[in-house]
Amino acid sequence: MNLEQKEWWNTFLADENAVILDVRTDDEFNSGKIPGAINIDIYKGQGFIYLLEELDKNKNYYVYCAAGGRSAQACGIMNQLGFETAHNLLGGMSQWDGPVE
Repeated sequence: MNLEQKEWWNTFLADENAVILDVRTDDEFNSGKIPGAINIDIYKGQGFIYLLEELDKNKNYYVYCAAGGRSAQACGIMNQLGFETAHNLLGGMSQWDGPVE
């Protein structure tokens, strides 16, 4: 599900079962991330799938990338793999005005 920034962040903050997933490259992730995010680079191909399979599919995932394209793709992959909830951040980090670490 695609969510605008305010709805994505507020839904995350109210969700006790939430995980933030950053699907950017390591370099992008290390240049600044949303606090608490875990990083799995979607460009890792099959490795991305393997790492997703290690995650708890019953959690609610809040997914972002630089602009929203890769994270939308990641959400689609996650849905195919049986993840119940994956929310895509529209606009990604390029439009993010929330906290960054």
